[in-house]
Amino acid sequence: MTTAQHLAAIDLLRGRAFPAQRARSELGDSGPGYHVAQLRTAADGLDPADLAADRAREMYEAECEALAVALSRRWGKGGRFALWSVSVRSIGGEEIPQPWDELSHCVDDLHIWRVEDHWIAVGVSRAEGEDEHRLLAVVTEVDPP
Repeated sequence: MTTAQHLAAIDLLRGRAFPAQRARSELGDSGPGYHVAQLRTAADGLDPADLAADRAREMYEAECEALAVALSRRWGKGGRFALWSVSVRSIGGEEIPQPWDELSHCVDDLHIWRVEDHWIAVGVSRAEGEDEHRLLAVVTEVDPP
């Protein structure tokens, strides 16, 4: 996907109603008050040599930064939201609302914007175990914890 396609996917999610229960869509997962889209995954044609050489994270990060620049042009300078403390709180037993709880266990930080009544965020997931890096976009009405 290109940056233009990522922007189109985010626009699609912004216009889509949130489901009453967690559900899968063509872009990722949705639930009450949120959509999480997988904009790029290893299945999207990354060179196996780049994956083997551990260059995938750098490639995903560069793509995320380009998307953040495009979103900042639309909505102004966004912020950075670190998820480490959210993860620690969740592991400690605090109930963290979705999508933030799930994100805190796979993403270090997000670029984030408040747009009308939604939070829009983009970030790169960590590769852990069999999980590959993924470029994620979030549209939610749930305030960050």
